[in-house]
Amino acid sequence: MITNSTKRQTAERVRDTLERLTTERDIWVSTSHPEHGPHQVPLWFRWDGQAVWMCTSATSATARNIQAEPRVQLALPDTFNVVALQGEAEGFPAQEVPAEAAQAFADRFSGWDPRTEDRPYLYIRVTPKTVRAWHGEPELSGRVIMRDGTWL
Repeated sequence: MITNSTKRQTAERVRDTLERLTTERDIWVSTSHPEHGPHQVPLWFRWDGQAVWMCTSATSATARNIQAEPRVQLALPDTFNVVALQGEAEGFPAQEVPAEAAQAFADRFSGWDPRTEDRPYLYIRVTPKTVRAWHGEPELSGRVIMRDGTWL
């Protein structure tokens, strides 16, 4: 965890962000529905090196929202060491998720495999298009570390 407010260079912010995406467990998912408005919920996630994978009930507000409006905002749960991602969500019913992605998700979460649950689940993949990372006021300038899907 970063505790000082020394300004990091872009390469260091990218490195720190990738480390956090690999090691953290929870991410805030913000979705919106044209008729019902915004919705935010924390979900477990797995970073595969290019995309964030999450899973939720196929009947949840999150699942319904991404079908109506796939643009989402994701954020790691630290208000001083901020990592915020924007991208488009793609949903995969548990029966249609790529086997490698589902197995990696189950391995990360001690064997919990949504494909084996009694109720239907939806896997959600978000490939970020924009990533912002900063800690403290000194890093507000230059906080964009990915633009148009390319790390800066």
